[in-house]
Amino acid sequence: KKSPQAWFATGNCFSLQKEHDVAIKFFQRAIQVDPNFVYAYSLLALEYIYLEELDKAMTCFRNAIRLDPRHYQAWYGVGIIYFKQEKFNLAEVHYRKALSINLQSPVLMCHVGVAQHAQQKIDMALSTLNMAIKTDPKNPLCMFHRASILFSSDRYKEALEELETLKQIIPRESLVYFLMGKVHKKLGNTHLAMMNFSWAMDLDPKGLNNQIKEAVDKRYVTEEDDPLSRLEQDSVLEGEGASANDTGDLEPEDGGQDEASHGGVSLLDVPDLQAIESDESL
Repeated sequence: KKSPQAWFATGNCFSLQKEHDVAIKFFQRAIQVDPNFVYAYSLLALEYIYLEELDKAMTCFRNAIRLDPRHYQAWYGVGIIYFKQEKFNLAEVHYRKALSINLQSPVLMCHVGVAQHAQQKIDMALSTLNMAIKTDPKNPLCMFHRASILFSSDRYKEALEELETLKQIIPRESLVYFLMGKVHKKLGNTHLAMMNFSWAMDLDPKGLNNQIKEAVDKRYVTEEDDPLSRLEQDSVLEGEGASANDTGDLEPEDGGQDEASHGGVSLLDVPDLQAIESDESL
């Protein structure tokens, strides 16, 4: 009862089980036992982000920064909140502050690039993502965002090449097939587009990624996209389009490896597409 680490570890277990309300109680108890437990503040903030209680999350991150100004996860977390609030300039400022503390983090570089793209700094964003990928050539988050920016910049063939490479790293990630379907649709490859949308649906039958797919659409779809075609595409992803069943028994390629070859990475597990990454990942 007097060990903040025990409360913290238990809270982390509940967090991994998506029982965020319970996790919050354990992290709060860890802070009661040790008011200077910096990382408990950050994980408590993360739980509040999951519940969309952003003001409480901001307070926790600020407390962590007050206790340890070099706690880059908290600076990063503040950036996440500002990004969710569409205050992209402030998000970039805080991502850069985190990056100044942890200079070699490709994830932080990636988020700087994403914030730059949100401010229409396209070339700068691609340059930042290129640096991130140079640091970690097989980082799936960085590759996915670079492909998404290439797609939004009408560089469809380059985007497709990036996604084909990414598919070999995380062959069972539905978001990759979702974006590949969008690229093929732009290239006029209707059958390949429908096939990839069908694979995305098969890999995510419960629609767990739908919120993320909507975010991808909002952030990376160009203004020239026809809203009607997007509605038609959504119907395919929801299993309403009969054409999605025309792909027969084809299944996504395994690429000779599965997620375990990259530490079990899923784009669902990375920050910005949901929340904040763990200390170990950074």
